[in-house]
Amino acid sequence: MVEERIILGIDPGTTIMGYGIISVKGSLQELLTMGVLKLNKYDNQAIKLKKIFEKTLFLIDEYHPDELSIEAQFFGKNVQSMLKLGRAQGVAIAAALYRDLPVNEYSPRKIKQSITGSGSSSKEQVAAMLYRILKIDKAPSYLDATDGLAAAVCHSFQKGFESNDKKYGGWDSFISQNPERKK
Repeated sequence: MVEERIILGIDPGTTIMGYGIISVKGSLQELLTMGVLKLNKYDNQAIKLKKIFEKTLFLIDEYHPDELSIEAQFFGKNVQSMLKLGRAQGVAIAAALYRDLPVNEYSPRKIKQSITGSGSSSKEQVAAMLYRILKIDKAPSYLDATDGLAAAVCHSFQKGFESNDKKYGGWDSFISQNPERKK
């Protein structure tokens, strides 16, 4: 019997936080929910962080994920933006740890590479591949939602590789051993 795992993925942000939750049974993945938390209506940074914490706790309490996968910070030219993003990420991680949820971080490049095969893919390319992988018919209003979802799917792929003790030499090898993923 294959055990079900539920993974919460978060794309942290202080303007928009994207999230996606998937159920994983073996190599089959199913979308449970995805969406965004819009924070641009709040001027106070502390209130934004509180809202991120509360939304993350709500998602954990509602869907009971087994793990959190979160996009790590990347180094940009704007130090203030990087600091704000780090705080948003830290608050989401703190909420997960508050509920004793294991946390896994992935770089934006690693997430894109695991979904599309290229670490320099656009948000639109990542979203299009997720639609195929998870058989999503309706695109979300914001690509931040698919970015959060991508973090969850990335983690599922990483854990899948570890738990099956399979070694993949690339996408061709992966697809040949997982033909149901090709659709």
